[in-house]
Amino acid sequence: MSQLAKQLAATLLGLALSSVAMGQSCYTGTIGLLPIELMLEDGGANQSVQQQGMYVYTKFDTPIKVSGTLKHGALTLTERDSHGKATGTFTVAAFSANRASYTGTWKNLTTGQQLPLVLTRRFDLWASPMPGGPLELRQYASLPSIYFQEVLAKDAETGNLAVSQVRLLEKKTDRLVQQFDVECERQGLTSITVGDYNFDGHPDFAVFEHGYAGPNTSSLYFLYNPATKRFEESGFEGVSLEFDTVKKRIYERNSCCAGTSVTTAVYKLVKNEMIPLETHCYRWSEKKKRLVERPASECQ
Repeated sequence: MSQLAKQLAATLLGLALSSVAMGQSCYTGTIGLLPIELMLEDGGANQSVQQQGMYVYTKFDTPIKVSGTLKHGALTLTERDSHGKATGTFTVAAFSANRASYTGTWKNLTTGQQLPLVLTRRFDLWASPMPGGPLELRQYASLPSIYFQEVLAKDAETGNLAVSQVRLLEKKTDRLVQQFDVECERQGLTSITVGDYNFDGHPDFAVFEHGYAGPNTSSLYFLYNPATKRFEESGFEGVSLEFDTVKKRIYERNSCCAGTSVTTAVYKLVKNEMIPLETHCYRWSEKKKRLVERPASECQ
């Protein structure tokens, strides 16, 4: 598959993900005697049979993905390991939006052990009226010793919840390590991603910023400085950036006019600054029924 085709597929996927309505609910509780926190998204107890989310044991703070269904008031979630193997299930027989607490069972699928599950609802972002802010929402992405939380607050102009701050906390101790003030759209439990965005071998993180017309998106990138052992905002700018850690190149794709006009660019990094290497302009050809490369002026 060509680089252009790969970028097109990725941006279409981004568009599909960004179009999903994101409601989240957060619960605290226990599995046996161990405290946990559970987050569900994309629908609620009264909206969707499909449930996606994650939970953490608060002693360890490492996110574990869960997915499942809500049918006839019964919630069933399955957790999986990094290889996709199902390792446990959550079952709550009576799960409804108007309840504040729930009981059920957690089962270890490897050993067959079953433990009582107790949950208390902290908040629902799809509730009417929505809870007032600020609210803190864990993210699925994490680092070996750090987990992320986004602070959500209502936008003064629109009244919608937006991300106003990103907090980095130490696992096990919950000590605040760093925090950054941002102005970003809410993107659910996957607003934050982790990757090596400056190709130095150290993990960095990115925060979804905005979704624009068509598949175009932007993110804020924060780079780890091994000298200070702190993260710093990169200043990277671009639309729908992709990072190739093998070739150490950054690819940008800006789509316009229902995909009939596309500009791509390739960058290298010099001292963490994006240096353009090449740009390309593509316009839709009715004759060829595909995008064809044209002079750069036609995409401006």
